[in-house]
Amino acid sequence: MSHPGIANIVPELSDLELAVFVCLASQEHCLIETQHDGVDDLAKELALISSSTFGLSYALLDCSSDMSLDDFSGGILASATDRSEHHPSTYAKSSDYYPSFRSVHDTRSARTTIGDNYLDERKTANVVIAKNFNDASVQVQIQALELLRSGRIFTRNAVHSTPAAFIFIPVVSSSNEKSRPKPLNKHLNDHIFISHFHDPQDGYPNLEGDDSISDNQASISSVVRKPNFIPSKRAINGHAITREAIAEIRHMCNSVTVSAEVARYLQDIVVFLRLNRAVLGGISAKATNHLLRLSKCLASLHGLDYVTPSIVALAAKKVYRHRITVVSPEQDRSLLYGSDEAAVSKLLKGVTPDIIIENVLGDIEAPL
Repeated sequence: MSHPGIANIVPELSDLELAVFVCLASQEHCLIETQHDGVDDLAKELALISSSTFGLSYALLDCSSDMSLDDFSGGILASATDRSEHHPSTYAKSSDYYPSFRSVHDTRSARTTIGDNYLDERKTANVVIAKNFNDASVQVQIQALELLRSGRIFTRNAVHSTPAAFIFIPVVSSSNEKSRPKPLNKHLNDHIFISHFHDPQDGYPNLEGDDSISDNQASISSVVRKPNFIPSKRAINGHAITREAIAEIRHMCNSVTVSAEVARYLQDIVVFLRLNRAVLGGISAKATNHLLRLSKCLASLHGLDYVTPSIVALAAKKVYRHRITVVSPEQDRSLLYGSDEAAVSKLLKGVTPDIIIENVLGDIEAPL
């Protein structure tokens, strides 16, 4: 049985709030695309969603090619106030283990002093919003990959872990929904659960009704934002997305069943994508696992305890959109059998991952 209020909350959520909700419930990460002039507003909207709708701390980073590893590592850490408010510490004080040492706790930097050494006990923020992360250097992207894989990040002084509720949201820009932004590191890209294109014309409901993040606050430098929890209108009316609701949805996802026919349909999508002549790569085993997990999560949000073919089709559009690498004309397999490159170039002109997915879904007969 669904959590009380879930049925009322989900229809009221915007597309961005729903994307964050799905990622928190699945304990995964998402990539958001938008037009170039909408990146700043989108990042502010995600920040307000994190703090107001979910009551989580967030780190807002503006990435560039000259961003250093220290900038990235230090920028995503929450302060002591946020750590105590959003991430209750599970660690005993050092003096409990070493009573002979002098232990002093600094509430500003979250450091425990043991003799002349410092232990930085800070964790990362709950939500890391990385603007233009595809412009970051390979080293920074690899650091982010390590963060997603291990749940830890290394600084010069300590090893910092991620809280239980943690998602990483790269925000990238493209000229329109059909164009492709500069890709992320392929291994990092494969760890991104879903992707979504947000058109600025769809609006920013939280940002338009909140002045807590001004243009002066959202500077272009790498910066971490740690606002106090200010309940939104949904929270005041008792409709905020609580941690209990997220845990309930997570539990419901584990109880969703998949029939043999739907499982076959899911596998057909994977096979057809791999055999599509326009696909160079990106249909990995991890993506298949993500497709199944997202299908179960969407079924739970729809109030179902089983997965339907339409839900699988919807999940495929979100899971594979950022993963598919479109083949170039000179890489087309048919050239090995005498095809003309100019003809292949005309055939592949304008092909995008969205078009490929739609064509594959149209070619496969969904079970009744």
